[in-house]
Amino acid sequence: MYKSSPSVSEITTPRILTSQLLQGRVPLISCEDRVVLLLARRKMATRSDACRMFRVDILMSIILLISSSAVVKADGPFAALTWTDSHATFYGGTDASGTMGGACGYGNMYNTGYGLNTAALSTTLFNEGLSCGACFELQCKVAESRWCYADGGSITVTATNLCPPNWDKPSDNGGWCNPPRTHFDLAYPMFTKMAQAVGGIIPVQYRRVSCIKSGGVRFTLNGNPWFNLVLIYNVGGDGNVVSVQMKGSQTSWFAMSHNWGQNWHLSQKLQGQALSFQLTTGYGNCLSFNNVASSDWSFGQTWEADSNFNTFP
Repeated sequence: MYKSSPSVSEITTPRILTSQLLQGRVPLISCEDRVVLLLARRKMATRSDACRMFRVDILMSIILLISSSAVVKADGPFAALTWTDSHATFYGGTDASGTMGGACGYGNMYNTGYGLNTAALSTTLFNEGLSCGACFELQCKVAESRWCYADGGSITVTATNLCPPNWDKPSDNGGWCNPPRTHFDLAYPMFTKMAQAVGGIIPVQYRRVSCIKSGGVRFTLNGNPWFNLVLIYNVGGDGNVVSVQMKGSQTSWFAMSHNWGQNWHLSQKLQGQALSFQLTTGYGNCLSFNNVASSDWSFGQTWEADSNFNTFP
């Protein structure tokens, strides 16, 4: 794993962004650009420059609308910040060996830092993989199940897998992960912190919480010269990435496409250039990670940024 060296981002001014729009070009706005626009608007507001402030408001609205590669969805059941009713089961065997791998692409959960504090989410919560990496706090509803431990407290888990629907069974009898149900299929050790395993399925309440991570955001790059497939993990704060941009040291920003889980791809040849990334998380927090990989990078490597998200939500 390689640690990135810090660098200063190039900041695009509102005037340049406006010029790009007038030329029919769609600018990809960086995290720094958003700050510049917000500061410009604040400065105008203090000067009571209503006309110029109105123009910046329009510019911000247009650019933020058309420059994102994914819609930031913070209003679904996967984004609940208050206690919300659901149910939980367990899978993967008593040693949780069956929870390794999964639909988020994290592979060995010990190697990627998630361990056994994990959950597979029903389709409704999984959000086509964009909930991968999100952290949820769960508590067993003691008043509704004799299997709950009275002093079990709560657990915090990271979304690392999909619990697929079982259309052969009704949603209230075996098809626990069928839409539109919300459901958590937990690693066995996590389930048994809240309830006796004999219970099988238990009523719970859940809510999104901040992900506390050690170290920086990590990027693993695979592919070939014309296809870059990047796995993003160890994300703090919101935990789940919903939009990614990538650039080489000799290019502008390119919007990456969501491939699967937390894998994102870009069909551009960037070999021989230092690589930078810009991430937007589930509640709209944005950070740039500049020169994460030096120009002599190769496929199959993992790099750790010098920083991480700590804002929630």
